[in-house]
Amino acid sequence: MRDEFVEAVLAIVELVPPGTVLAYGDVSELLGMGGPRQVGTVLSRHGGGVPWWRVIKAGGGAPEGHGKAALAKYIDEGTPLRGDLRSGTWRVDMQRARWSPDDAELDAVDAVADALWERVHGPRGRMSDPDGELRP
Repeated sequence: MRDEFVEAVLAIVELVPPGTVLAYGDVSELLGMGGPRQVGTVLSRHGGGVPWWRVIKAGGGAPEGHGKAALAKYIDEGTPLRGDLRSGTWRVDMQRARWSPDDAELDAVDAVADALWERVHGPRGRMSDPDGELRP
């Protein structure tokens, strides 16, 4: 997996405010690259230093194998939940908890996505020849 993609995924996760979540696919959509599995792979291998519990399955399930730790974070942050906490049949209420960035937050997301694009493909609006030369 490209270092640029790893860094961009982690940067997006850092932007997600406490009490809100994104699905793995939301992250890849915001970046304009990768997919839910790639985002999950990044977080499973490199996500220990970021709020990993804020990126979850689209159905509201916690990251695989981390339900107990994630639940403690959700409760601490006031993340909307549904279901029964005692029986373990809870989920994050995606309708209420999904992060909807405001304009300033979208600017930060766009900066991460644009930087990723440029590191992988070069400046937007320009194409590279097979020999690596940029052309208009």
